[in-house]
Amino acid sequence: MRTAVVINPTSVVDAERVRVDVAGALADAGWPEPLWFQTSVSDPGHGQTRAAIAGGAEVVFVCGGDGTIRACADQLAGTQVALAVLPAGTGNLFAANLGLPTGVRSCVDTVVTGQRRLIDLGCSDGHHFALMTGMGFDAAMMEATPASWKRRLGWPAYVLGGLRRVFDRPMRVRIELDGQTPVARTARTVLVANMGRLQGGVDLFGDAQPDDGLLDVAVVAPRGTWGWLKMAAALVSRRPANPRPIETYRVSTVDVVCDRAQPRQIDGDPIEPSDRLTATVRPKMLWVCVP
Repeated sequence: MRTAVVINPTSVVDAERVRVDVAGALADAGWPEPLWFQTSVSDPGHGQTRAAIAGGAEVVFVCGGDGTIRACADQLAGTQVALAVLPAGTGNLFAANLGLPTGVRSCVDTVVTGQRRLIDLGCSDGHHFALMTGMGFDAAMMEATPASWKRRLGWPAYVLGGLRRVFDRPMRVRIELDGQTPVARTARTVLVANMGRLQGGVDLFGDAQPDDGLLDVAVVAPRGTWGWLKMAAALVSRRPANPRPIETYRVSTVDVVCDRAQPRQIDGDPIEPSDRLTATVRPKMLWVCVP
């Protein structure tokens, strides 16, 4: 089977070592050497994935973080070409949510001997997302976390970034779910997720599934520092907070309008701030290689 690798060189210590290991593992399985593409600052994976498809790849390995996976998934959506993951980013939430292995040989074994799972994608502002999009504190936290911190500390760097924005003013939002009468809330962040697991193993949505044809929405509204601490403790311990500062919904479409422009993110990458966030589920859009 013809394969390709799209690698983000800033996410790996030794790209050449990865290349040798992937080619060797595929050769041991009797598969040809893959096509090889590197991302760049100007193109995080879109053009490289299109080139891989044009080159006849039936599986595209993505070696990078969740942002690189999103860029590749955006191009693989609706095709028969499967995505395989070689996790190399800070959070690697896509791999964690799907229970994917992390070692090169085990990743290749997943492609050679595993299965294909057809999952949903979300769509917001014309872009697909595999994990989640959001506006408010979560996006501000990611914006406030320098890349150098993430390289040095891994996902705990986001905690430090969050501390820089934890006292931001709450936002007033109007949320329309599946075209129903909008509800008004005061919140710190609104998350729209295709998968439920967050950094540090926190499972915000419990039973969110990436192939149920729905999106999960969380409206997060802790009150003050003590509210944040109680919510964090409840999430980590998986015990309900009282009162619970998180409302969750399961929908096909969601439209969030805020009283002012807010930071926004999509699969962990900051996007242009806006006073609106709209998302729709696109069921059964992406083939993924899984164990």
